[in-house]
Amino acid sequence: MTPLHPTRATGTERARNVLVTGGAGFIGSHVVAAFIEHGATVTVIDDLSSGKLVNLPESVRFVQTDVRSKDAADVVRTGTFDVVCHLAAQIDVRTSLNDPRYDMDVNAGGTVNILEAIRASGKKNTRFILSSTAATYGDVPLVPTPETAPKEPLSPYGIAKFAAEFYLAFYARVYGIETVALRYANVYGPRQDSHGEAGVVSVFCERLLAGRALTIFGDGRQTRDFVYAGDVAKANVRAAIADLPPVDLVDSRAFNISTVTETDVVTLAETLKTIAGSSVAIEHAADRPGEIRRSSLKNDKAKATLGWAPLVTLDVGLAETFRWFASEHARSSAATSPAGASARTNATVP
Repeated sequence: MTPLHPTRATGTERARNVLVTGGAGFIGSHVVAAFIEHGATVTVIDDLSSGKLVNLPESVRFVQTDVRSKDAADVVRTGTFDVVCHLAAQIDVRTSLNDPRYDMDVNAGGTVNILEAIRASGKKNTRFILSSTAATYGDVPLVPTPETAPKEPLSPYGIAKFAAEFYLAFYARVYGIETVALRYANVYGPRQDSHGEAGVVSVFCERLLAGRALTIFGDGRQTRDFVYAGDVAKANVRAAIADLPPVDLVDSRAFNISTVTETDVVTLAETLKTIAGSSVAIEHAADRPGEIRRSSLKNDKAKATLGWAPLVTLDVGLAETFRWFASEHARSSAATSPAGASARTNATVP
């Protein structure tokens, strides 16, 4: 298979053996697919609290365990991984507001557990790539937002993710571990659930397929930078093989993964209605606490250093995402229909 960056053989070799935590989940499964396409051998750690085994190809080695556990640490410590992509996380802002301690335990504590395992292994050349978030910035006045902007997260989720980034910087400076933080904008795509920051896309798709009204919190003019999951997965591969800048402050090895485009929620809803050919109503509900008003990230640094840029436009990505949800909806409907139930019953008769 032709490497993604054929002129940098040493970079390509950095991604021969890859571990993806949270690899059975929405973004994680796309990352797994991207590394397999790159030619890597992939191991996945996932507790299946939200991930699904159906998201993984059979070639993947799978270990079911919590990322905070000793078992997860042992997999890392005894493995021979060139790259660890850390996507296992608590991803729901609402959950973080209701239970900040749990959110911190998973998002910061789980990160430290894996970093400590890399340190214990003695393999300092293992590259650790953290799945971070635009939520670290909060409502900053500068939009699109560069990596060096002040950080004022509005939720425990954003706080814990930024705390994890500080641990990355610490382990890089003190222990010499290669660490990278990818600050995702609002990721959407096939296999998405309704709990992440861009969960609104999956919620709207499911409601459209059910013929139900689309609910928008607030006036719907809050904006997000929607980036396709396939593009995010490719950013992880680029981060695995690119040469990194020198270790410095927390922002030095952090990269925004975004489209640099603001889309408000009303526009998102209308676009999906058009794709679905639907005339369902749009309803408004009260604002939700901890929600950012405007969000879009600059991606110049990822382009220059990682050699990455988004390729999928929003219209194309939303159409592909809706097609996936429609296919799943049709499959589910067929499975629960009388004919489908009869076929399953007959299949079990000797």
